[in-house]
Amino acid sequence: MKRNIVIAVVTAAALVGGGTATALAVSGDDDDASAPVTRTDDDRDDRDDRDDRSDDDSDRAAAPGDVTAADAIAAALKHTPGTAVSAELDDGSWEIDVLGKGDTWHSVRVDPGTGKVLGSSKDDEDDAAEVRAALKGTSVTAEQAAKAAAAKGTVVSVDLDDDGDDRGWEAETRASGGDGQDWSVGLTTASVTADRDDD
Repeated sequence: MKRNIVIAVVTAAALVGGGTATALAVSGDDDDASAPVTRTDDDRDDRDDRDDRSDDDSDRAAAPGDVTAADAIAAALKHTPGTAVSAELDDGSWEIDVLGKGDTWHSVRVDPGTGKVLGSSKDDEDDAAEVRAALKGTSVTAEQAAKAAAAKGTVVSVDLDDDGDDRGWEAETRASGGDGQDWSVGLTTASVTADRDDD
């Protein structure tokens, strides 16, 4: 009879606690006064919830620090000379793609709080010729495009759009409320206009 009560109490604890409960009953007869050992593991569910939230947060851009997109591009180019083609605030750092000599691509990571280069690596990209062709005869760099777009909000990304006749720099800004807006920045004039695809 006591054993049935113990099983019922453990089952109720598992249902009420929302976690998993395990019971280790010491074998014996009804006169045995030893109590079962019960463990509830609600912490595991809490950790799973935190992990789910952190996975969701990793898909969103990190909060910008004192280092602007233009600052991050300048730091990346000082570390790795070439032509900056994109900059994005992601996973806690600025990531700047730099086209070096020939067809060599580099990805440079910059700390958004200090402007320090955290590291760089070579990338395997095969579109160097297209990028060079898109930039031929232009005068506005990625750094200048980032500065121009900063008049519209905090720049969280700048990227070269080298497709078709609408070539230019694409910039994304975030307002203080967190709302994002996409902009087009001219390759020769640095004029900033709302991205037509974003309307």
